[in-house]
Amino acid sequence: MKPLNTRTIQVRAALLAAAATVLATAPAHAQQAAADEAPEGEIIVTAQKRAQSSLDVGITLSVAGEEVLAAKRVEAVTDLVSFTPNVSVKDNVPGLVPVITIRGVGLNDFSATNNPSAGVYVDEVSLSSLALMNFDFFDLARLEVLKGPQGTLYGRTATAGALNIVTARPSLAGVEGRIGGSWGNYQAKDIEGMINLPVSETLALRLAAKGIFQDKGHYFNQRLGRDIGRREVYLGRVQALWEPSERVEVLLKVEGQSSRSELGSGEFFGAFPTPALPAGAACPGAPQCSDFFGYFDNDGDPFRGNWSVSPDYNLDQLGLTARIQADLGFATLTSVTGYIKFDRQWSADTDAGPLPQLDFVTDDRVKQFSQEVRLSGESDLVNWLVGGFYSSDHVETSYSGDLTALFNTTSFTSSDQRSKSRAVFANGEWRLADALTLVTGLRYTSESRTNVGGTTDLVSRPPASFLTMAPFGSPPIPIAVSNARISDTNWSWKLGLNWKPSPQMLVYASATQGIKSGGFFAGVATSSGQLLPYRPEKLIAYELGIKGRAPALGLGYSLSGFYYDYNDVQTFIRDVVGSLPIQRLGNVKTAKVYGLDADFVLSPAALEGLTLNAGLGLLHTEIGSFASSSGVVPAGNQLPDAPEFSLNLGASYEFALSGSVSAKLAVDGRYQSSAFKDALNDPVVAVEAYWVWNARASILRKGDWDLSIWGKNLGNKRYVTQGVNQTVLGVGFRVYGAPRTYGVSISKSF
Repeated sequence: MKPLNTRTIQVRAALLAAAATVLATAPAHAQQAAADEAPEGEIIVTAQKRAQSSLDVGITLSVAGEEVLAAKRVEAVTDLVSFTPNVSVKDNVPGLVPVITIRGVGLNDFSATNNPSAGVYVDEVSLSSLALMNFDFFDLARLEVLKGPQGTLYGRTATAGALNIVTARPSLAGVEGRIGGSWGNYQAKDIEGMINLPVSETLALRLAAKGIFQDKGHYFNQRLGRDIGRREVYLGRVQALWEPSERVEVLLKVEGQSSRSELGSGEFFGAFPTPALPAGAACPGAPQCSDFFGYFDNDGDPFRGNWSVSPDYNLDQLGLTARIQADLGFATLTSVTGYIKFDRQWSADTDAGPLPQLDFVTDDRVKQFSQEVRLSGESDLVNWLVGGFYSSDHVETSYSGDLTALFNTTSFTSSDQRSKSRAVFANGEWRLADALTLVTGLRYTSESRTNVGGTTDLVSRPPASFLTMAPFGSPPIPIAVSNARISDTNWSWKLGLNWKPSPQMLVYASATQGIKSGGFFAGVATSSGQLLPYRPEKLIAYELGIKGRAPALGLGYSLSGFYYDYNDVQTFIRDVVGSLPIQRLGNVKTAKVYGLDADFVLSPAALEGLTLNAGLGLLHTEIGSFASSSGVVPAGNQLPDAPEFSLNLGASYEFALSGSVSAKLAVDGRYQSSAFKDALNDPVVAVEAYWVWNARASILRKGDWDLSIWGKNLGNKRYVTQGVNQTVLGVGFRVYGAPRTYGVSISKSF
């Protein structure tokens, strides 16, 4: 890993100081804050920009609170799949660029310049770039996964759904604190602390920090002769809650992240047969297939390889948020302001072999500012909300390519992209009768985006570049250039009915339109035509659902069916406009999606302490015809990352060991059927069906301490999460999910 610079030392010192403050100020006998408890069994969410019972929200959603997040060790975006079906999360590079797909709707891209199809919001601030998805969770109140387009209430319109990340807020009720840590295999450990401090009757502070240290990676680079994938991450957050009167609330937040870690690499596969190829085996696909230089990898270990890039991964991020809420009497005014500054450097070995064929050093920089203002109120007739949203982001990304082994040259690819989004929106929930509500929502959005960049052959080695055939000594040759601006205006809308036949049941139906804006491909290109902008995508979702509770049976349930009319789908296509085919983001004219979501939680009164849960996802996707490098692909292919069947199962049992001490045993599993990784439905990079099982055993005294042993992927299942086939250049690679991890955790609350 690289030595620390002065800025990094300052960032880490500040984060460690926050952690030290947490530990030093935690009193031995602090009183606990009084929580605002909901009625037993009720789940409070903010999916519609206000605190509501989940049974009042006509949306399919999955919620994980603080206890579930800890029990399942939900520590990053990739862990969302552990508690909700019909959701897929993949890393485009091991440990990097997670992409969320909900009900088959996602984004098959890797560039920092793109914004996700599933909107991600941290304390109501929209994250504008895929690069911002890489962060670790700590001191959270809950996660909310909303399924289906969220076009009328959220900062940026989203076609797939939304992930709401809600951090734990300061409280004026009293002093409380927590300190905890974990130790696990691969020499992994972490430490986390939190302190809530009421400073006065109107001001409270909450400080939280976390450090993650892993001294052994689960990858082994034979070229370096050592393991890679080590981690050193520091996170810190300071929040201040000021309530100068009963009518005004101000919440300010500063948070930062610093990482000096390492990334793994994908497993190589080649295009050409070798003498070691068994009879009947074919290339590509078999492990005995090689690249142009005869290299192949048949050791059977997806975490072992000969990678030719540095594994170093360096990241620094700063985030500022201000939320101001004022009760005006007739309505409530809410302002949410967000600012993020982000910088990272990393390398990718996209040929996954020992020679520099397709090696890239990447630099991503993001600055974003957003402002949302809402006015909401209610009368006997309607619960209403109107608002406006503005965002501005500047994303710079570059790839320094080492192509010397394959093309005898180096290259430089860059994209300087600036985006602005402006929107006004309104939402109303109209009381048609005591048990019947009409939901209407409308949003007008205007967006503009400029892009300057392209790919340049640096013609860096004698006798000539094999990329452009220019002789050595020639000046750098631009081979793809973009200097363009696009703009778009669109309407999103929602129309729904909510019927509550009883306080414990909701039946809902809705039609919703969501839009994802167009943009520019920012990867390596061999022709300016490959950098032409892609169009906005539009999705209209029709959904019918029922959710409720049966307290006498200890049962909670949610069931929904959906149908999507999906147009101008943004997905990876193989482009042959230039001298070499590339995978780039483009549009496919149409697709249709339909399926089923079901969730059940059972806590039978006859077996006190036992909780069973199950989540089921059924999905059918069908994409229209489109052009590819091999000609026109007929309609009927499946969307990428859209398994037809997904299942989540879990069971926990808590029982008393003494008057104040209890034990808890928990196990959970996740199943996913086979899925494709691109719109071509390429079988070489398709994913086979798999199960992953996790377990946890705890001894705890509620509100005091918790000692647990845990394991994730207990069966050490090796399963593919992403695959890229570029065997036209002789190579491809597959990314695998993490192997078995296990350890012990302890925490103490004050």
